[in-house]
Amino acid sequence: MREPAWRKTGSTPDYRFSLANERTFLAWIRTSLALLAGAVAIDQLAPNIAPEPVRVTLCVALAVVGAGLAALSYRRWGQMEAAMRNDQALPFSRVMLFMTIVVAVAAFAFAVLILVAR
Repeated sequence: MREPAWRKTGSTPDYRFSLANERTFLAWIRTSLALLAGAVAIDQLAPNIAPEPVRVTLCVALAVVGAGLAALSYRRWGQMEAAMRNDQALPFSRVMLFMTIVVAVAAFAFAVLILVAR
């Protein structure tokens, strides 16, 4: 894999900030894995929670969001590193708001499905 172009610009930031950025990246990856695991778990362990089309749609949506978050987390990590190298303000992202809404809607939908299934 070739070195990103932003690694050749600016100056190397304090390693503590780079490591903190890496920990944030890994936290986003863990969240992505949790969404994927949740999708698989609901599909395999709770087949009677909802009619199959509803359950499959919700599981696929969670899996797609998890995959998208994994891709976005790498992009965001690179943007943060580039900003630190060039002494710029850290870029704003709406990903956190989007993830909050997705997780809240999914939690509400599954809570309703659990209550209706009983």
